[in-house]
Amino acid sequence: MGKKRFRGERAYQLLTPLMRMLFNIYYHPKILNKEYIPKEGPILIVGNHKHIYDQCLTIMATKRVIHYLAKQEYFDGKMAWFFKLVGCIPIDRSRKNKESTDYAIEILKNGGAIGLFPEGTRNKTTDQLLLPFKMGTVSMASKTNATIVPFAITGEYKFRSKNLMICYGKPFQINNMNLEEANEKLYEEVKSLLLQKK
Repeated sequence: MGKKRFRGERAYQLLTPLMRMLFNIYYHPKILNKEYIPKEGPILIVGNHKHIYDQCLTIMATKRVIHYLAKQEYFDGKMAWFFKLVGCIPIDRSRKNKESTDYAIEILKNGGAIGLFPEGTRNKTTDQLLLPFKMGTVSMASKTNATIVPFAITGEYKFRSKNLMICYGKPFQINNMNLEEANEKLYEEVKSLLLQKK
């Protein structure tokens, strides 16, 4: 019996090669350490959030299908069809999202990949390097034994950008850490990657 397919995976595989080509031509980002992304097994790809296109940098770095958690507002706007088509998972930040979280956990338990931003929103209004991380990443990792792949995005989204970059850190599992310890480790890993690129 073949691996279970989830919503949007076929469309994702059809659309992303074209998206990768166009995104690379327009923004010309640098992608560092993409070999750290495991080619199989459950993974959570997580990092800082600065722009609506951040997920595109991860999509460029791996051929794996990544189901991104995205705020509910994206599913209510003009681009709702696209987010649904490629298998994004809606998150309503005003309440708990058991159905969405359970669906993401099911994907991980089937060896899939989930992408999310543990800050919970784009860091647009503060001068902090990183906003506090929510516990969702490490909670899902604990329940599924998924590997966490941290990343940091720096630079500007401009035509033929000279400094737009995503850098991946070494993947890790939370193993015997409690959730608070694991969340702190994840925060420090992403922070360290950001500081390396300053």
